[in-house]
Amino acid sequence: MTFLEVLTIASGHIMNLKNSTMGVVDIAKPTSLQYAKHLAKVVSKLSPLVGNMIEFNLCEELNKIDWKNEGIWIRQDPGFPDTLFKGNIKPAPGIEIKTWFPLATEITARFKDSIKFFEQDQTNVALVAWLPEFIIYGKPKLIDIWIGSAKSLAQARDLHYHNPPDYLVFEPEDTQNRTSNLQQTNTNGYKFQGKKEDLTDLEAYISGWGENPKVYEPSVEYQRKVKDLMGRHSYRLDTNFAKMDRIRHVDLETFKTRVLNTNLFGHDIKTWAKLIGDEEKDIVQLIEELIQAANQKI
Repeated sequence: MTFLEVLTIASGHIMNLKNSTMGVVDIAKPTSLQYAKHLAKVVSKLSPLVGNMIEFNLCEELNKIDWKNEGIWIRQDPGFPDTLFKGNIKPAPGIEIKTWFPLATEITARFKDSIKFFEQDQTNVALVAWLPEFIIYGKPKLIDIWIGSAKSLAQARDLHYHNPPDYLVFEPEDTQNRTSNLQQTNTNGYKFQGKKEDLTDLEAYISGWGENPKVYEPSVEYQRKVKDLMGRHSYRLDTNFAKMDRIRHVDLETFKTRVLNTNLFGHDIKTWAKLIGDEEKDIVQLIEELIQAANQKI
């Protein structure tokens, strides 16, 4: 069995979990309309907890597959990828699992890992969109799932962000000799803070880097040039760098649109997000309709 075969089987198994519910937590049905209104406003706060539990549960799901004694899936926390196939197969295939609570609309998960770590395309990323099965209560339901290669995400990210001299993407330092908990795999983005006329001077400077100087490279030589460029003017660390919502990966954008347009209980998800988040709108009738629809489903 090859690492590609392991990834294909594992990814297919995760995809088959679409529309399933996970009993990792169960938000009780509101006992009053007043509590339902309150729950609609605060349910998003459960997202980090439930997301982490979904990630752990998916790892256990993968170990339900018969891997012919080739290995088992383990959780790495901390570590990348967070779900790794540990065994006889090299390179070790892995799946980085991200979760998305679409009532928050934006995909807040980040993908900062360097493209250098995916030369053999041995890692996939799974983005799992989930909601309570009745929008504001019930067990977490996996509304939709996207799986793509980590390498393609890294390529899209670097292509989108890196635009010297205005924006620079930096590779992590070489930390291979450090213990695993101290190794660095994350790239970072820096935004130019100087004057507009300074950018013109820097444009002339990077033209001397050779052919296609703005095309991102993780090589030591290219990174040396980028580091030298940052030393010439002021740059600030971009704290919003590498949000998956902003990477502009074509397939991921298609997935996001599909999820937000998914119809649940008479409204698509983006409409539910707007209605629940609107402080000025009385959502009593909507919640009454939701509870009624849920009761009918039960």
